[in-house]
Amino acid sequence: MAELKIEYLGLHGDGVADGPIYAPLTLPGEVVSGTVEGTALRDVRIVQPSDRRVRPPCCHFKTCGGCQLQHADDDFVAAWKIEIVQRALSAHDLRTEFRPIQTSPPQTRRRAGFAARRTKKGALSGFFGRGSDTVVAIPHCILLDPAVLAGSSVAEALALAGASRKATLSVMITETKTGLDVAVSGGKPLDGPLRLQLAGLCEQSGLARLSWDGEVIAMRCAPVQAFDGIDVSPPPGAFLQATTHGEATLLSAVKEITSGTDKIVDLFAGCGTFALPLSRHAEVLAVENDEDMIHALDRAWRAASGLKAVTTETRDLFRRPLLADEFRGVDAVVIDPPRAGADAQIAELKQTNVVRIAYVSCHPTSFARDARQLVNAGFTLDWIQVVDQFRWSAHVELVASFTSPHMRR
Repeated sequence: MAELKIEYLGLHGDGVADGPIYAPLTLPGEVVSGTVEGTALRDVRIVQPSDRRVRPPCCHFKTCGGCQLQHADDDFVAAWKIEIVQRALSAHDLRTEFRPIQTSPPQTRRRAGFAARRTKKGALSGFFGRGSDTVVAIPHCILLDPAVLAGSSVAEALALAGASRKATLSVMITETKTGLDVAVSGGKPLDGPLRLQLAGLCEQSGLARLSWDGEVIAMRCAPVQAFDGIDVSPPPGAFLQATTHGEATLLSAVKEITSGTDKIVDLFAGCGTFALPLSRHAEVLAVENDEDMIHALDRAWRAASGLKAVTTETRDLFRRPLLADEFRGVDAVVIDPPRAGADAQIAELKQTNVVRIAYVSCHPTSFARDARQLVNAGFTLDWIQVVDQFRWSAHVELVASFTSPHMRR
């Protein structure tokens, strides 16, 4: 047995001792013991606990892998998430003002991916256990919205209907205004009897929509999300912010950054989380690689009233970023790339006369790399708003405000 002192938390929420040795569910300053296997500490025991350690509020925490940080008090987690972003910026010699973190309340996650399996006695659904492929039931989860949590029984019924004994279904359940939107992957191939059975389950469970490996099986009514009061019906499995609180916080910051501008480009626009609300006051070009999401955005704009022009383009911004001259006449840009960031697009954007950029990021490391490019080109990183909509996890999101030197002339 080795005895180690935890120096800090790593990016995935594990405690890190000299070596480095990674110890899950530990906190900085704690003395812990366990068996070292490579770079991991197994069978961890807390010898000297941190004064920031608390009793986890969820009864599933020890076995469920859905949360990583319930053993730390809320103030510690908030400070740590801001520190993650600060460290990423520091690696590129960047500093800025940080606004107070905004954290989504418990029981507000409107979307969850359940794992579901057939068993000898029936079926089981939940999340994968910590560091394993064992499915752990989570009937008292305090993270999910109650409507989403209730969808666990739907996942079990789907496993009974369409999972093989050796396979695990992935069941994505999303709360919408019109009912649960359920997208399944990893199931048996569709045939006539399975289609009829799944359609029956959709009706019996009162689902808005049920899709199977990308194919819509049944739809009682179109699933509807409201982006700042504008109704959108996303395609199955479409990207969506994790909580309405998180979405509203991100949108509020984006609105502030782009306030007073007349023409906006929204890059990686999805189904219109930002583009549609911003079109109340500005013309918007929305660019997204997924054709189905772009169609959903366009339908929503056409059905709404009181919005300014929204034009759309389906385009892979990694392979074909918008070129600098395509931003001619554009006042502001909103960019919300996936975890890889937007290196190629930023290389073009920094050559433009755009005066304001709202950068929404789910990965501080790639954000800091892109921010360095913009600052090198003369942009000012005005401030950052960290948003914690993945409560008790190691995931960090942010909105950053950049101002162009052209605005200051």
